[in-house]
Formats: sequence, C-alpha cells, structure tokens
Amino acid sequence: MRGNCRYAQLNPLVTPPAHFTNHRSLATVRQQHCSSALSIKGISLLPSKPRFNRSVSRERTREISVSSTFSSPPLKMLVQQYLFEGIFASLLGFVLLYGLRGKKKAGKRAADKAEIRSEGWMSSGGGGCRSDGGGSATDVIVVGAGVAGSALAYTLGKDGRRVHVIERDLTEPDRIVGELLQPGGYLKLVELGLQDCVEEIDAQRVLGYALFKDGKSSKVSYPLDKFQSDVAGRTFHNGRFIQRMREKAASLPNITLEQGTVTSLLEENGTIKGVKYKTKTGEELQAYAPLTVVCDGCFSNLRRSLCSPKVDVPSCFVGVVLENCQLPYPNHGHVILADPSPILFYPISSTEIRCLVDVPGQKVPSIANGEMANYLKTVVAPQIPEQLRDAFISAIDRGSIRTMPNKSMPASPYPTPGALLMGDAFNMRHPLTGGGMTVALSDIVVLHNLLKPLRDLHDASLLCKYLESFYTLRKPVASTINTLADALYKVFCASPDQAMKEMRQACFDYLSLGGIFSSGPVALLSGLNPRPLSLVGHFFAVAIYGVGRLFLRYPFPKSLLIGARLISGAANIIFPIIKAEGVRQMFFPATVPAYYRAPPTP
Repeated sequence: MRGNCRYAQLNPLVTPPAHFTNHRSLATVRQQHCSSALSIKGISLLPSKPRFNRSVSRERTREISVSSTFSSPPLKMLVQQYLFEGIFASLLGFVLLYGLRGKKKAGKRAADKAEIRSEGWMSSGGGGCRSDGGGSATDVIVVGAGVAGSALAYTLGKDGRRVHVIERDLTEPDRIVGELLQPGGYLKLVELGLQDCVEEIDAQRVLGYALFKDGKSSKVSYPLDKFQSDVAGRTFHNGRFIQRMREKAASLPNITLEQGTVTSLLEENGTIKGVKYKTKTGEELQAYAPLTVVCDGCFSNLRRSLCSPKVDVPSCFVGVVLENCQLPYPNHGHVILADPSPILFYPISSTEIRCLVDVPGQKVPSIANGEMANYLKTVVAPQIPEQLRDAFISAIDRGSIRTMPNKSMPASPYPTPGALLMGDAFNMRHPLTGGGMTVALSDIVVLHNLLKPLRDLHDASLLCKYLESFYTLRKPVASTINTLADALYKVFCASPDQAMKEMRQACFDYLSLGGIFSSGPVALLSGLNPRPLSLVGHFFAVAIYGVGRLFLRYPFPKSLLIGARLISGAANIIFPIIKAEGVRQMFFPATVPAYYRAPPTP
C-alpha cells in the first residue's frame, strides 16, 4: 500500500474531485484517495464505511446518506471513479515496485560479477573448468606439470588465480637431465617461494666446477661471497624435485592438478580459448580459460601453433649412475674435456653420482646389441679420471644405460591471443651448462611480475599485446645462458682444426687463471650475472688470450695465420647464436617499444 500511495502522489493522472480542493491540499487528497484503493494483498474492493472529508459542511454531510451513496448519480460516478483510479493506481504501483526490485537485483548481480572480475578469478568447484557450453571458471590452464608448469601454477595460485594443470603422467619422472639447478636458478626458486622443494630429496650443494684436460685439472668456484650461506647450486634426482613441486602446487585449494593428455588447442577467431584433452580413463574433455600456458617440455606437440621452432640436435647424452665412489672435488660438478666431446660428473644424492657422456650427432651406438657398452669402455673410460674409472665400468656392467637427445632451439614465438609458451617447449639450449631450469624459473618470475597487476585476463587481444614485453624482459637472463651454453659446447668439443684446438686450450687456461678470469664466466654461466655484453667480452678475451699464446709458441707468420683463424672461428661460433637470440632484444632491450608496455586498464 505504501508503494501505491507513493505512486499516487507522483501520478499526474490521478486528480481529486473538485469539491475537495477547497479544504485540503492536493497531496492530502491524493493520500486519502490511496487509502481507499484496492489492496494487492486481497483486501475488499471498497471500505466498510465510505469515508468523506470531515471539513465539508455538516449540511452537505446530512444530505448525503449512506443509503443514497449508490443511488445518487453524481456520487455513484464519483465512487466508480475512485474505484477505477484506485485499481489503476494499485496495478501501476505493483508494476513499478516489481520493476524497481528487478533493477535492484540486476544491479546487484552486475556488481557481484564486477567484483569477481576485479578479484581476477571466478570460484568453481570440482570439474568447473570442463566444457559446459558456457563461460569458464578457470583463469589459467597450464599444460604440463614439469619444473616450469608446476612452478608457474604455484606462483599464479598464490595470487588467488584459478589454475587447471593438465599433465600427461603424474607419476615420478625418471630422467637423466634436469638434475642441476644453478645458483641463479636457486635464487629464482627463493623468489617464487619454492626453495623448500630442494629439501627432503637428498639434494646436494654444488659450489662450482672442476675442469679436466690432458691429465690436468682446475677448480672454478661460484662467486657466492655476497650471498647468504644457503645460496649455492643444487643437484638432485629430477623426479624427486618435480614431485615436490607438484605437491607444493596441489596444496593450494584453487589449483586443480589432473592427469590427461592435451591433444590440441581450442581456437576461435585466432584466439586460444582452451584445450582439448583425454583423461586418464580415455574420456575426451575440453577445458576453457582466458589464458593457456603450454609447458609440455622439449617434446612438445603443441609448440608449432605458437612459434616457429628451429630445433637443432647437436648431440645426445648417454647417462649412467655411479655408486660407492667419491668425486675428486666434493660439491663440484666435473667437466672432462674429452675426445670427441665433454663428459660430465655430478652428485645426485649422497650415494650416487650421475655421469653424462656427450656423443656428437643424432645417432648413438645401440644399447641392445652391446655397441654402447663397448663404446663407453673402450673410448670413454680411458679418458675418465682414475678415481672414477672403476665405478664407471661397474655402472656400465649393471646395464642401466640411458640416452637423451640434446636439443637447442631459440625462442621464436608467434604472439597469440590467449596462449603463451614456457619452459623447454619455448626455448632450449645445450644442457652442458645445466641452465635450462634457471631460464625457466627466471621466465616465470618475469611473467608473474607482468600478470600480478592484472585482475582480469579475459581481454585476450589486449593481454597478448601487453605480454609482448615478456619476450624482451626475459632476454638478459635467457640470452646470456643460452648463448654461453651453445658457444661453450662448440668450444669444448674436440676438432681437427688447429685454430679450434687452440681455442679449446685457451678456454681451459683462461678459466684456470683464477680471479675475474674464472669468476666472471662462471657468474654468467650460473645466472648470477646475466649480462650479454659481459659474455661477449669474456668470450673474445679468451680468443685474444689464445692468440697471445700462439705468438709465444709459433713463429710470426704461422702464429698470425692461426690467430686470424682463431678469431674468425670464435666469431663464427658466437655471432650466429646472438643473431638467433635477437641482437636488439639482447643488447638494446630499452629500444624495443614493448619494453615500456604498460598493463592494460580494465
């Protein structure tokens, strides 16, 4: 009734009888008019007693009796007018109240939705990220739960984002690579809050490298003086480390970790909307999210739609595990400059040492028919330090020989709305220096810092344009480690060319000098000093040092000729790598427009 009265007070169509206006204001009459109108709650149509204005003269009141109310034509018309206008006002008032109530509810729903959008994630339960023909309750889909995928999921989950991780196999991986985390990578792990993932897995601290060549050795330590005591490299079983990271990610309630195989990306008008995948039971499902990050590793079957992959396979690693032996230099990785290519040793637990033998080319001797065992015993074993030789042969006899192709692939992404590549699916370098995990964790830190101010990821085109800065901001760390890894592998490989032999020896002697000559390159390799200009400076310093040695060993014309070939060979090694990484982004990132790209405004 109150709503009807308010409506009547505002309704210009409801007019009082003329004889009422002499004694009451228009508002008072309309209020009285409303009080006799039809109630929406089922009250009788007419009041029990007709009510009239008491201010009307008594003579007028006596003339109008109750019995004559419906018999007098003017009053009959007046009552009919009251009845009609009351019903009309009540109906319109009901419609008005209903409309206002609907607008209020719609406004509240819009405000709630805006609040959810501003918070950056929409809540869901169970399988809310699966296809339901409508919107998505997931912010980010992560394909792959390796080092990059697990770390990214945990990092985004800490920000409150709903993350759906789809991993092909959630059992503990058993790999022979991804077992060394450089000190720079450990610092990134700390920055992401994942440093406890190297605990309780029997991880070993690594403080530097030991180099061996032609019976000589030299120890090169990480420059850790300015860091806290816990900062060092870490070696471990790759599977144990990944399982710890998966457990860490799965501990957050807004992260869904599911076993399944992603078969394709869902694209609509050039924008990636989600993925199609098969569950562990073979059921085909679709998952949707405004951002899909592909981290499915070096064997990725999804990268071709998001980048232009130029994969090079310069060699393969042959891995065995040594037991019951000690390294010549405890807590150091060991690099033997053997013929034809380097051999690595490093601890992966308190009782196990990993040995990786690099075999150039894409084909390796057969393990099944014994060719591999014979190769390792006759070609490799004589070049291994005597302290490790017996354990090495015993490992071969146990038959636990594994192989892994070594891949190198510069980052060549297609900026695609709704999708991003990370980890080895995006960028690879030779694993000689163990820099892969450091690059991946560094990329996650960069991406996290870019996404942190964004609460709404649904505008795919704006987000894609904004994230173009990611490809520039990642370059200092990524390009330094990538370039050094690929260049160092080529230098460390044996070559029949005299100039390259001199370059290899010069590199060993340069690192053996100590001081800045060893700490500088090792700081670059470990990710502690990711400066591309410093890398190029040290690389050509090695070449010039090699030329200087030539003048002391050979007569003038010959030394000059070999020296020129040495400088040329060094340039032929490093410049193609730099070109593939991108000269402008690598050395002059501030000149790239995307470097200054600001977050899109909501």
